[in-house]
Amino acid sequence: MSVAKSVMVTGGAGYIGAHCCKALFEAGFNPVCYDNFSTGHREFVKWGPLVEGNVRDRDRVTSALREHNPIAVIHFAAFSLVGESMSDPQKYYQNNVVGTLMLLQAMREARCSNLVFSSTGAVYGNADDKPIRETDAGVPINPYGHSKWMVEQILRDYRAAYGLKSFSLRYFNACGADASGLIGEMREPETHLIPRAMMALQGHAADFAIFGSDYPTADGTAVRDYIHVTDLAAAHILALKRLLSGDVGGSFNLGTGNGYSVREILSAINAGVGRPVPVLKKDRRPGDPAILVADPTAAFETLMFRPKCSDLATIVRTAWGWHQKAHPMKAPEARAQERLSSLADS
Repeated sequence: MSVAKSVMVTGGAGYIGAHCCKALFEAGFNPVCYDNFSTGHREFVKWGPLVEGNVRDRDRVTSALREHNPIAVIHFAAFSLVGESMSDPQKYYQNNVVGTLMLLQAMREARCSNLVFSSTGAVYGNADDKPIRETDAGVPINPYGHSKWMVEQILRDYRAAYGLKSFSLRYFNACGADASGLIGEMREPETHLIPRAMMALQGHAADFAIFGSDYPTADGTAVRDYIHVTDLAAAHILALKRLLSGDVGGSFNLGTGNGYSVREILSAINAGVGRPVPVLKKDRRPGDPAILVADPTAAFETLMFRPKCSDLATIVRTAWGWHQKAHPMKAPEARAQERLSSLADS
């Protein structure tokens, strides 16, 4: 009986990382979760061994690579809050850029030459109203996007100089949850639109707000391309298999090509859950572009990637199923009191 080949997943206890570990396991790999639990969750480590450590600890990473001898690394370990990156850029460059350099050095020492990197549509910055192609300029407008763009440049240089094979997957708005309800989107604090809307419905986010209603879009709210986390995980498996077959890698958008405004997402949640989300209106957040929509053609053609779960109904249904399990509903009187307190403070 053959032994499953190992793949090390940095940040494997996080939202997307855990879904990727599950997808790896189901594809016949042995996912080795490497996480320091700064944002990840121990209960999400279900499909393979755990190594606790920070990616900036080169010796720890090297030891884990030598112990488990993975055929590849899938790298999710990064901070990802746009607003926080604006107020504390050092945190983002230190973790996202320096941490990746330490990982790459450890991979070279352990002779592991395959990497799938979790990048982002934020590398494009302020796009116009057309879907973004990989050939469009990378002009990030926040330190988070800059940190990911810097890593992509580093990977190109490592590919040329050291033979590192790597895919940079620029995904847009990850959302939804595994259909089993075992894992889903959970952060502290939670900042993303869909989970915060659902937490508001459950009485856990009395200050849920639309940030900016004066964008140059059809309804004044920001437009994004939403892709289900299960589809994202599937794309990482496709990229991994291409590396293992000899592909040297590249950069690809992961999205659907469809943009939805904040108001359209809230309407879909209203329809899927059966009641409206209580909403406050606040000013735009610094660093947020008006429109980010992917042109996913290249990933479709090269990786043969086709989203299967990214319709809004599936996104809402799976996310709501997870949140009902993860965040039990607060009593109506508690929700009402928090809502009044929030209004008084706004």
